[in-house]
Amino acid sequence: MELDPRSAERLPFHDADEAAGAHAGEIVPARDAQTRHLQRVPLFSGFDEDELGRVAEISKIVEAPEGTVITRVGDAGDSFFVIIDGMAAVRTPVGSGNQLGPGDFFGEMSLLDGEPRSATIVAASDIRLLSVDRSHFWQLLDANPELIRRILTVLSRRVRRLEQTVHAMLDRTDQA
Repeated sequence: MELDPRSAERLPFHDADEAAGAHAGEIVPARDAQTRHLQRVPLFSGFDEDELGRVAEISKIVEAPEGTVITRVGDAGDSFFVIIDGMAAVRTPVGSGNQLGPGDFFGEMSLLDGEPRSATIVAASDIRLLSVDRSHFWQLLDANPELIRRILTVLSRRVRRLEQTVHAMLDRTDQA
């Protein structure tokens, strides 16, 4: 099952923050709901309300049921994703990797270097994602240089983990 971009308009997930933000009969604007979701994402910690609002304006919320392939290794990357709710499994050519959860993000590597996706990401549960497309992603980075530092830190950690995995595999091969 592939991610359906049309699902961006359906939001069956409800959380206490959304319910508390609206009084009986009151309609909460989508941008306000997105801003509240963004406040919970560590990548955007330290952003003020205006900055979060700008991120909300250039993003959309996409949801997918468990088992949906969100990205596939080798495909062109045209979106960056932040998990709002749910879990995702990471699969690379080396094998299965970490589980990703709320606040984690993926898809930034293809947007940064223009290369094909380096991992397949599959929804391990029903999932809701914040999606930012390529052109908006660069606008976001230009407007928020702190994000570049945060993304570089996460990328560096991912490379180190991959190196550790490769070294561990090579050590096992040498011992056999």
